[in-house]
Amino acid sequence: MRIAPSLLAADFSRLRDEIARVEAGGAELLHLDVMDGHFVPNISFGVPVVAAIRPVTRLFLDTHLMITDPRRYAEPFVKAGADSITFHVEASPDPRSVIDHLRRLNVVVGVSLNPNTPVDALEGLLDLVDLVNVMTVEPGFGGQSFRPEMLPKVRDLAARLRPDQRLEVDGGVDAGTITAAAAAGADTFVAGTAVFAAHDPAKAIGDLRRAAESAREDRHA
Repeated sequence: MRIAPSLLAADFSRLRDEIARVEAGGAELLHLDVMDGHFVPNISFGVPVVAAIRPVTRLFLDTHLMITDPRRYAEPFVKAGADSITFHVEASPDPRSVIDHLRRLNVVVGVSLNPNTPVDALEGLLDLVDLVNVMTVEPGFGGQSFRPEMLPKVRDLAARLRPDQRLEVDGGVDAGTITAAAAAGADTFVAGTAVFAAHDPAKAIGDLRRAAESAREDRHA
């Protein structure tokens, strides 16, 4: 069970301190939502921010490219310090070529599905990636409510993935929704305001992890 605080929900006026708080609080990853204002209707941050973050944290930089041309921009993000690149299957007419390109960059490879995109869109791709990200909100904005109708998709993917592959849920994850996502088979949870807006981020991370672990144990009981 891995908790990935989403930097999009952090206070950007003091990013270094915000990152240090979640790192000290036990987060395993830092989720970086990169938006281009084209693939999604919002603009967030790009390569310079990733490059600025890399020297100040040992956290795994889980970099989510919500952009139109992920193959074109993947290498600059990897050079800036991204540990993984997750791209949207909807953003590329040839997702296999994007995966092949990412492999040549020696980076962890993820693929993401929008809420309206079926699992079948990953036909022939599942065996080639390290992580699948299921969007449980419409991508582009933080603070949205978790969509429980995405849980059957999570269960479907959990049954298809190998033990060495990760299944991530992204959007609306908090103490009230993480149990359902974990019970469905997810093992990595992107949480923005649930962590960064908490009075005690370390406690929030611990509470989220314990809730997920408990749900997973019940699933296997």
